[in-house]
Amino acid sequence: MNPPEAPSKTNTPSVQQTVEDVLNAHASTTYEREAKALLGVLIQKEQYVGEIYSLGYEKALVQIHDNFRQQVGGIPGVSFLIATRILPGADIDHKKEDSSVILLRVIDAAPLPNHSEALRIRTETAQRVTGEDGVFFDQSDVMDSLTANLLSFAGVECRIIGTFYLEEANIGSAKSLKLKFGSDISNYYPNRGLKVYKPNGEALRRIVNYRDSANGDGDSVDIGVVRYASTNRDFQGISDVSVEIIPGDLLGQKSALFGMTRIGKSNATKIILKSVFDLRYKKTLRRVGQIIFDPNGEYANENIQDNGALKNIWKRQDGKGLKDDVITYGTIRHPSDPDRKLMLLNFYELATLQQGKEIINNVISEQSAQYVKNFIQVTFGERPAERGGAQTRFDRCVLAYRALLAKASFPYQSSTRPLITGLFSSAFLEAMQNSQGNNAAEYREGALLLVGGSPTWSQLALAFQHIDAFIHDNATGYDTFNAAYMSKPNSSGDPWADEDFKKILRMFGYPNGSKLIGNAMPMHSSSVNSDYAVDIYAQLEKGKLVIVDQSGGDEVVNKASADRIMWKIFRENQRKFRAALIPDDILVCVEEAHNILPAGSDLDLTDVWVRTAKEGSKYQLGMLYITQEVSSIQKNILKNTANWFIGHLNNSDETKELVKYYDFDDFESSIRRAQDKGFLRVKTLSNLFVVPVQIKKFEV
Repeated sequence: MNPPEAPSKTNTPSVQQTVEDVLNAHASTTYEREAKALLGVLIQKEQYVGEIYSLGYEKALVQIHDNFRQQVGGIPGVSFLIATRILPGADIDHKKEDSSVILLRVIDAAPLPNHSEALRIRTETAQRVTGEDGVFFDQSDVMDSLTANLLSFAGVECRIIGTFYLEEANIGSAKSLKLKFGSDISNYYPNRGLKVYKPNGEALRRIVNYRDSANGDGDSVDIGVVRYASTNRDFQGISDVSVEIIPGDLLGQKSALFGMTRIGKSNATKIILKSVFDLRYKKTLRRVGQIIFDPNGEYANENIQDNGALKNIWKRQDGKGLKDDVITYGTIRHPSDPDRKLMLLNFYELATLQQGKEIINNVISEQSAQYVKNFIQVTFGERPAERGGAQTRFDRCVLAYRALLAKASFPYQSSTRPLITGLFSSAFLEAMQNSQGNNAAEYREGALLLVGGSPTWSQLALAFQHIDAFIHDNATGYDTFNAAYMSKPNSSGDPWADEDFKKILRMFGYPNGSKLIGNAMPMHSSSVNSDYAVDIYAQLEKGKLVIVDQSGGDEVVNKASADRIMWKIFRENQRKFRAALIPDDILVCVEEAHNILPAGSDLDLTDVWVRTAKEGSKYQLGMLYITQEVSSIQKNILKNTANWFIGHLNNSDETKELVKYYDFDDFESSIRRAQDKGFLRVKTLSNLFVVPVQIKKFEV
């Protein structure tokens, strides 16, 4: 009897091979399950609408039947469709080329090859029922069922937005599938059919809220729901599909909100700012400083048009909100806001002397007179520590500047008295008293006002007016005095009157000198002792929301104060950046931006708003600018804007500017036609395509 044959080595799997097969089978099953959860969820059998019959790299033509169109609730313009060879519920092999979904946007109707014949038949059939009440040409007793079925096919032109596909990724120590989106298609076959579906609510939610971690990451916030058209009916099946943005997209970036007046820009602004404010309650616990310049007072004050002022954004049902997380500033008190901080400076105080001077500089910056331009050049730094000529010159300039303020009727405390001791030598006063010429009497009067040592502010202003004339009159003898002064053994060689002093004196020499600086008086208070720009920046560093109510101030003064605040913010963050520190995230919101941002072809880099718009990103300064017209904003700023919120614009000049950016070309006619409040087209940094959104109503 022969022994049994040994099993063949080639037919008997090894233990290692068996384990690998099991692991591979398990991995394959896991991938299929993940693929269905990530990609298969976008496709539902009952959402089928038709077939692609022509495909290119930019556009696709879809054949749709009226029956399927009706079953999915209609196909509005700019609505999303998806095309794929994946069958609903089928297994998905993520490695195959066909395992992908092409995202489409409906642009317009497209003629089928039988368009002319179909049009002829419809026309003739419609003629047969003309004038018959209750009879329509598509009824079965008018048009036979076969013809009706054939004529129910229609073509739809779609834009190819991109492709959803799956990619293996390392998540921790394990591999898993990840949903990816590419803003194009990698290939196409003209004779390979693709079935087309209209995404249902859940699929649409995943599509519009897709984020690629390479483009944006962080907590997301719900801002509204998908809305395709002005005619927004419930049966379309998208009325409750929420749209989210990542507030972190706005940080360090430029963002634009455009739209006509009364289309909900203010409400949208509140929703956007609230989304950033609420990051302090999210997982990241991130506090971001925000400042909004409010020219109409609609964010700082309650009004009948809104559901609540932005200043009350801190209020929460769970009681976690802190009232001092929102600070309001203004130039005047408001009856509904007793906690408002006044945006005023004491122009006389040495600590804020230069800050007050900067406000005056901004107020008179448009003046063309040379003496005004010279006065603007005067700056007040630190008072020299050592006693001597430098300290005397500084004190003399300060005295003249304060006298100019008093002449312009800037209020001062009764304790603020002119101190002239040691500032005017007996030799100088004698030179004035002994002066000859037509105005000798005035020079003597000026000297006598100073001889006593305790003039009033009005007497001091008159004395400075005479000193200005004395110095600039070649016949007064000042030159002789000055030459002797400079030649003294202990002299520094500098003239008695330095250039800054003479530039201040010239303001006394012209009747309009003091009147011009009087325009800055609303920004002055003799009772404050701090700099509001410093205070505001300190609050922004702590992540607070600051609302600057400019509704009660003069336009020139408002811009001057806003410029001061912005320079403080810009320079402080710039200083931190240059010191290798991490600047604080600050979002600046500019209402009525056309009044502040440049509209010309050149960027004036001496303007703080231009500097912030151009360089702010590297200093962690984000900017949200809000206005009615795209064309009112400088093109270089538009080209570097990452986040867009677009409402109704009523003319083609504006929409033609807009369609130069991203895929707003698809929405041009809708933007010009639909005037619904809160209906915006939104493109953010981490959103890879424009999404039409009905912004939710702001509520506190």
